[in-house]
Amino acid sequence: MTPSLARTATATATAENSGLISLQDIDLVYNVDGGNSFHALQNIDLDLNSGDFVCAIGPSGCGKTSLLRVLAGYETPTHGSVTVDGHPHSKPDADVGVVFQRPNLFPWLTIEKNVDFGPRMKGIKAHERRQRVSYFLEMANLLPAAKKLPHQLSGGMKQRAAIARALAADPKVILMDEPFGALDAFTRESMQLSLHDIWSQTHKSIFFITHDVEEAMLLSTRIILMYANPGRIVEDIPNPFASRLGDTPPSELRLSKQFIEMREYLVKRIKDATSDS
Repeated sequence: MTPSLARTATATATAENSGLISLQDIDLVYNVDGGNSFHALQNIDLDLNSGDFVCAIGPSGCGKTSLLRVLAGYETPTHGSVTVDGHPHSKPDADVGVVFQRPNLFPWLTIEKNVDFGPRMKGIKAHERRQRVSYFLEMANLLPAAKKLPHQLSGGMKQRAAIARALAADPKVILMDEPFGALDAFTRESMQLSLHDIWSQTHKSIFFITHDVEEAMLLSTRIILMYANPGRIVEDIPNPFASRLGDTPPSELRLSKQFIEMREYLVKRIKDATSDS
């Protein structure tokens, strides 16, 4: 780790939990055809603190992606406020990185140039950019692929490259919209372990959408459960497995009584929401 990156990671890791990104009393109403409206989000209060890994789960249509779009600045809420590090946040900016389900890498750029894109746009000097790019490529196990183009990589490698690119821009928070949803089961578990390792090293705040209850339990420090009609947060649950994935294989965690009970509880809550809608 370079000295400047080490200082950044240490400062982030030791920062107080003080609402790095904060949503207060958020409503989001879409106007639809015929003069009708659709209430996508209602009364959303959410704080993302330094080092949080928050997973959002819930039935389809419960507003998870709408919430991420508000956090990203892609959507302006009808009511309420969004702040990042205490400052109003109403449009996309470098403080908030986004990783989508399908990695939106620039196909004409090599992997290292994709990762370099954010730091270059921020005006970081070439020497520091080279250090930064090398550091995050190594963290994502992509140094051997640095000179390759995206089409030469597997799906999992492309997604690691997208995560490395988001990290290299040094955002305050990273939003992930089902980033592993298109991967096969084996690659998905490998990516979960890689992401958990990267998060453990960088202490970045992450907001992660998933339909997979087990994925949320393996990765997060907190799980927010959302219901639909309108989209709202009904539970914000500290995850008792937050610190165990680095030391315990997922296969062992899944067999523990506590894991099985929590999974059954969350699945039942989601099924109840679906049957009531």
